[in-house]
Amino acid sequence: MSSDNLDEQLCTQLRGDLLAASRRVPTRRHIIHEWELSSVERWFFPDGNSLICKIATAPFTGEATILRALNNQQALVPLLNGYTMRPNGLGMLMEDIGEPSRTATFAEAAAMAQWVHATADIPNLPTFDEAGLARLPEQGLDALDELRRQGRFTDAEGIEAVLQRLAATARHRADGAERPPFGLCHGEFHRTSLHVSRAGCRLVDWAKAFTGPGLFDLATWFGTRTPTEPRLLTRLIQAYVAAGGHPDAEADRGGLPAARWALGWYRMWAAWWLLTTTAAGHHAASSDRRHTQVVLRQLQGALDLLVTPSPISASRPSSTAGRSS
Repeated sequence: MSSDNLDEQLCTQLRGDLLAASRRVPTRRHIIHEWELSSVERWFFPDGNSLICKIATAPFTGEATILRALNNQQALVPLLNGYTMRPNGLGMLMEDIGEPSRTATFAEAAAMAQWVHATADIPNLPTFDEAGLARLPEQGLDALDELRRQGRFTDAEGIEAVLQRLAATARHRADGAERPPFGLCHGEFHRTSLHVSRAGCRLVDWAKAFTGPGLFDLATWFGTRTPTEPRLLTRLIQAYVAAGGHPDAEADRGGLPAARWALGWYRMWAAWWLLTTTAAGHHAASSDRRHTQVVLRQLQGALDLLVTPSPISASRPSSTAGRSS
């Protein structure tokens, strides 16, 4: 993306493709949400019905495939009415499940997460197994190098230093990543993604789904903008197990309690995601200062949770000793 807004020409093309395929013309459009990489609108039709139109650009262009697979499993997600693809763009028409009536409860979050992790795997999703997690700090450093080559993230020494410390312990801390629950993960299991209305609970926004540790979804529920609270996540894990989730969810991993492990690795994953998508050109340069602060906050949280209090060498493995600073 070269600007802070969606490419309007691409949006127009995708909307036109959807209209041509559906052979219906809305009488009115209402914007629900719009940001740098996606927009969501409600389309009203002459017969009184409405549909949700979602436009997304890379890296969020795989959501239709995921929704279609989940619809085939009669999952608790909106029904996909149709979709269209263009280079770097996705347009979808989905069932309108109405406005949310309230925020989901702790018990509803636990039950929905249990359902997600019991759902059959979806092929070709990114996989974050033990080896995949162990690579995240090094991949973050690679992305930082690429950003610097682009003249971006020039004031990111703090990010590099924290990533180096995380890389030194990543292999050990990744141990246990494939312990159940392991499989389909929503990836953005936030309060805004669990949609509660008169129709019941539905889980929306599947664009960041992956195969990996189910504990990530539970950690995601608390976001990354506030200090981590392992005690709260421990309560959610307990509710998850009570709702039918795998009992191993409460087991230690990487030498850490489950909640501490999950919160630390989720923050590492979130920082990795932002670094790699920015290096790939999916975020405008005008967002670099804000994103630098966000990445550093997430990485500092990961460091506090995953790295032991004892001093850890910040030196890189010899194979990467020539990396620039």
